[in-house]
Amino acid sequence: MGMNMFGVSGLGGLLLLGLDIWALVSILNSGASTERKVLWALLVIVLPLLGFVIWLLAGPRAR
Repeated sequence: MGMNMFGVSGLGGLLLLGLDIWALVSILNSGASTERKVLWALLVIVLPLLGFVIWLLAGPRAR
């Protein structure tokens, strides 16, 4: 039972990592200023889940 719980949380962590990488690539490819890119990237890196959700709702998009 313990192994199954770790497997689910590990899969969720990998999914979140993939989504954060996608967000970071999109931020870096956006037309936003360098300062805004840095701030958005820091938000996604420091607060992975919350930062991703905020970026998804209000962040810069890739061209």
